[in-house]
Amino acid sequence: MRKILQIILIFFTIVQVNSQELKCSITINSDKIPGSNKQIYTTLKNSLNEFINQTRWTNFNYKPQERIDCNLTIIILEHKGTEFKGNIQIQSSRPIYNSSYLTPVFNFKDNDFSFQYAEYEPLQFNENTFESNLVSVISFYAYTILGFDADTFLLNGGTPHFTKAQNVLVQAQQSGYAGWNQNDGSGTRFTLIDNILSPTYSLFRKALYTYHLKGLDIMSDNKQKAKEKIAESMADLKSVFNIRPNAFLLRVFMDSKAAEIVSIFSDGPIYDTKKLKDDLLKISPINAGKWNEIE
Repeated sequence: MRKILQIILIFFTIVQVNSQELKCSITINSDKIPGSNKQIYTTLKNSLNEFINQTRWTNFNYKPQERIDCNLTIIILEHKGTEFKGNIQIQSSRPIYNSSYLTPVFNFKDNDFSFQYAEYEPLQFNENTFESNLVSVISFYAYTILGFDADTFLLNGGTPHFTKAQNVLVQAQQSGYAGWNQNDGSGTRFTLIDNILSPTYSLFRKALYTYHLKGLDIMSDNKQKAKEKIAESMADLKSVFNIRPNAFLLRVFMDSKAAEIVSIFSDGPIYDTKKLKDDLLKISPINAGKWNEIE
């Protein structure tokens, strides 16, 4: 009996030590590509699933229930030989304390996604070299997901992960692929990580922390206080707007949170939403229709 207990203890220790950080669902859509032979997309999906979910991205020990829920959706628009071109949508969420609700944390569409891939090619990440654009893009977003998630639990807690993402970017900048450099446009991987690590946008990261840990995580205990904290986080985003009216990160935040904000403030208890709505209209006028639904 004692030996059995020892075996069980060793098993659970191994599970905890070896458990990875991400629990990621992969979707590959190749509907735009003619032809009936889709086997390579299945192989690619399986390779990505293994790469993302079995790589140890940090030195932290994540318990199975602590793994971050995320989704990667890849739309293939062009495919010729080993060359692929399309876009990738990245989404992540995290549970709210004392609730079964999963709140969206990061929702981003990257239109500069092209890569080379040969069927059954091993995907290996080396943080000191550029292996392939497929590996670099996926690794970049793995670290970005980790960073956003950590920022919702601890003020600036995601910095080590964002720094890792920035290192991936630096290694990829001489690859010739789009999205890694400053002159590639405003809605790119470069802009995302450059902004998130810039002191100019420190209030954005404070808003992530306040919104989630000080707001949503106390919703089950004190809805009034939770609403106050979430409104406070919107005031911080308004301060970001005052400094950078067209801040890319404000769009990134609202792409994840607009519908949720409406839901929060459309339910009891009663909260004076005048200032909140004014702030939201300034931060994200494109969502004016949603903000008008807030009573």
